[in-house]
Amino acid sequence: MRCLIQRVSEASVAVDGQVIGRIGHGMLVLVCAMAGDDDACAERLAKKVVSLRIFRDEQDRMNRSLTDVGGEALIVSQFTLAADTSRGNRPGFSSAAPPDEGNALYERFCELVTDHGVAVAKGAFGADMAVSLTNDGPVTIWLDV
Repeated sequence: MRCLIQRVSEASVAVDGQVIGRIGHGMLVLVCAMAGDDDACAERLAKKVVSLRIFRDEQDRMNRSLTDVGGEALIVSQFTLAADTSRGNRPGFSSAAPPDEGNALYERFCELVTDHGVAVAKGAFGADMAVSLTNDGPVTIWLDV
């Protein structure tokens, strides 16, 4: 699985003009299940995401995790993270997991983050979504597991 994390002061996701998920201080996590991924991949990624020390401590250093700061996570599925642009200008997405597998792994990842004690808001798998955020820092991290 792969994800793009943005440390945010707030973020939301809307479908058809209706907000379906909103968080305050925490992380926006754009996540993609790749072909061949399994539950073990979702478990490794969830543990990494909640433990990643990207929040400021008392000395203004990035030394605290999402769980340390009591932050929230807005988790949005985004198959375009699987884009292959090595041939030409039109990206290919064949390395993404098939939709049924991708949705199951997305849901499992969300459950696992929740199991770590993090409040989770979600997007809608496969929907055309509008994501809004205020990037804090900015801090943006790419993870592959």
